[in-house]
Amino acid sequence: MTGLRIEPSGAACGARVTGLDLRRPLPDATVAELRAAWVEHAVLAFPGQRIDDDDLERFTLAFGAFGDDPFIAPVPGRRHVIAVSRAADETAPLFAENWHSDWSFQAVPPAGTCLRSLVVPPTGGDTLFADQRAAWDAMPTGLRARCEGVVALHSAGTAYAPDGFYGAGDKGRSMDIRPAEEARAVQRHPLIRRHRENGREAIYGTVGYIVGLEGAEQPQALLAEVYAWQTQERFVYRQVWEPDMLIMWDNRSVLHRATGGYEGHARLLHRTTIGDTVF
Repeated sequence: MTGLRIEPSGAACGARVTGLDLRRPLPDATVAELRAAWVEHAVLAFPGQRIDDDDLERFTLAFGAFGDDPFIAPVPGRRHVIAVSRAADETAPLFAENWHSDWSFQAVPPAGTCLRSLVVPPTGGDTLFADQRAAWDAMPTGLRARCEGVVALHSAGTAYAPDGFYGAGDKGRSMDIRPAEEARAVQRHPLIRRHRENGREAIYGTVGYIVGLEGAEQPQALLAEVYAWQTQERFVYRQVWEPDMLIMWDNRSVLHRATGGYEGHARLLHRTTIGDTVF
């Protein structure tokens, strides 16, 4: 028996997990319980975890092999940990400020993402999550019909190509981003994805990494309409960061984005991805 407690957020997704010490390996039964909660709630927050990168990597591997993190250099001495950082005096646009699902432009995108806090500003810097299962369940019949059978074209070109948002012209950023021509590659994924662990359907991805649609009439208009629908406040959970907090989320079920509001203060998080075996 453990003291594991899982408290739903009361929002569309998200839960707070207490009663565990993530500095220690987790028993298989606890991992299974956490995985079920992760799949159900899509976002799990673990407060009060004074872990290091060894602990972060071990926790990640309990849920699957590491995913591949392209275009961002890992922290020194690590292969699978990247730093999401912003200096106190940084003026570059926020990293990951637009809604997205991590690395959806890959042939097999990661199932999940883990993020631990090292430096938390005194105000601001929340992470928002939009539950795409709830968005699909509530979508009006007419819009649903226009989405069914549609294939989305995902690409990192607008972000990570040399002439992309994080390309050569993006100066003064503390993160070690490595733009590349490979970012222009395109992957095809269904716009509506069925979760292989719980069978629930969800909208997968959004404009930004989605650069086009196949099988849709007026694709740009449909993309805009879906975006307006999938990011409504009623589908959104706001995660307020705390010192020594770990958050994991299911990229198959939610979109997420960063927020600001901490000008003049540093912020530092370390991130790993949980790989998947099939799309």
